[in-house]
Amino acid sequence: MKQRCFWVTDSKLYQDYHDKEWGEPVYDDETLFEFLILETFQAGVSWITILNKRENFRKAFDNFDYQKIAKYQENKFNELMQNAGIIRNKLKIRSAITNAQLFIEIQKEFGSFSKFLWTYVDNKPIINTFKSREEVPATSKISDKLSKDLKKRGFKFTGSTIMYAYMQAVGMVNDHTTDCFKYPN
Repeated sequence: MKQRCFWVTDSKLYQDYHDKEWGEPVYDDETLFEFLILETFQAGVSWITILNKRENFRKAFDNFDYQKIAKYQENKFNELMQNAGIIRNKLKIRSAITNAQLFIEIQKEFGSFSKFLWTYVDNKPIINTFKSREEVPATSKISDKLSKDLKKRGFKFTGSTIMYAYMQAVGMVNDHTTDCFKYPN
């Protein structure tokens, strides 16, 4: 049996996410935006809740197409508020629209969101050597800086804890514990 990180449950969905996605470096803007949306909706709920609703989010938010989301009007907002398959939090839904608009602004400024994002880690993943749950931080100086920059640009639901989880999800930080089969040797 594979040894996985402490947070992985018996859920096949969780195990697949851990084994195939979490901590894997992501450089394409479409996937980076998908994780940005999912992480911002995760605030205050468990990640497994988000994973269970991921396909509902995908359908509700036009396959995470930030070009479309940036143009959502009040009728689409109201439709999303009625969608029981997603988390119906008006602030989070509004933030998805705002963040899509700002995501495009960063693309214009830097050429891609990926170029902007990966400069925070000098364009290569940080590989930590944590042995236990207690060692894995909720934030870092880099997530603090990224959060502050995004908030200054107008992004919502991008606090340091959310940004650290985002950095883990998109592989900017590899926090697989040293006893995990995914830990890079």
